[in-house]
Amino acid sequence: MTAIGMVSRISLALLLSGIVAFALACGSTAPDSLGQAPTATQTAIPTEAPAAAPTVSSTTSSTEDREPATANIQTILATKVLDVGEQRVAFLLAGPKGIINDPTAEVTPVFLGDGASEPMPAETATFHQWPYGIRGAYATQVNFDRPGRWRLNVETKGGETSTRAYLEMDVLEDGPVPGLGSLPPSGNNKTLDDVPSIEHLTTDFEPDPELYRLSIDEAVTSGRPTVVVFATPAFCTSATCGPQVDTVSELRALRSESSNFIHVELYDNPIAIQGDLSRAELVPMADEWGFTSIPDWFNESWVFVLDSKGRIHQRFEGFATLEELGAALTAASG
Repeated sequence: MTAIGMVSRISLALLLSGIVAFALACGSTAPDSLGQAPTATQTAIPTEAPAAAPTVSSTTSSTEDREPATANIQTILATKVLDVGEQRVAFLLAGPKGIINDPTAEVTPVFLGDGASEPMPAETATFHQWPYGIRGAYATQVNFDRPGRWRLNVETKGGETSTRAYLEMDVLEDGPVPGLGSLPPSGNNKTLDDVPSIEHLTTDFEPDPELYRLSIDEAVTSGRPTVVVFATPAFCTSATCGPQVDTVSELRALRSESSNFIHVELYDNPIAIQGDLSRAELVPMADEWGFTSIPDWFNESWVFVLDSKGRIHQRFEGFATLEELGAALTAASG
């Protein structure tokens, strides 16, 4: 990556840090996609920022059956598309001194709907450091066995004191985005064979050409596991898309001999946008994969890890680290 490209990435990362800080300062209900304000490239575009999803702060409560929360702890739910079944849930915790980054947290799922039962067994959430100095988030696998309203009881035990916080969320019977174990929607993303130059395929500052050689349909039938990232590096609302594509490219450099790697730009006409999103047209796959059916979704990134049979082994809403993607790819390759 050139110095210009690195400066661009760091600028985006610093912007995200500011967005998170702003979200935490705005009160108990924080945006759950890690910041909803447009990036600097979008300030002149008359597009409404996505509204905050129904994330409940640790300082509020709708139930009585829980221990008091630690004072002044804020929660940000980074995963807002949740279905019945096992899936990754990511979240941030912040206190008066900033983002909490204890190595692990204990997460206990509790069903709050009709017929509520005892809490489920606790899971361990691991803190994942983000690149370019951005703090990071906790992530764990949670098995939601029924649709409805759920709460996660979260407790960290790092340092001299423990932290207790709560996140509430709605779990759907069948969400709009393809779930684990399903085959992805058929369809061909454009590749380098279809366009005059790579600038027609991506808004990335310094694209990795190897991410644009295969269509998803080709990857599904290749007999190899595949990592597919949907992202718009130049126009991402939360500024995580560029670092996310970089992370997929980094993993490709390590695992290209055994796996496929694809970046699908969320805008179908990147070369025509020229910094003005009023000209932008979403790729058809944004509809086909259900992103446009997510309430308040604008252009946030998604990553899918497919197994050798083409089925979705893991999905990541928002930013996923190299460690997380690598572990998912290894599991999908087994």
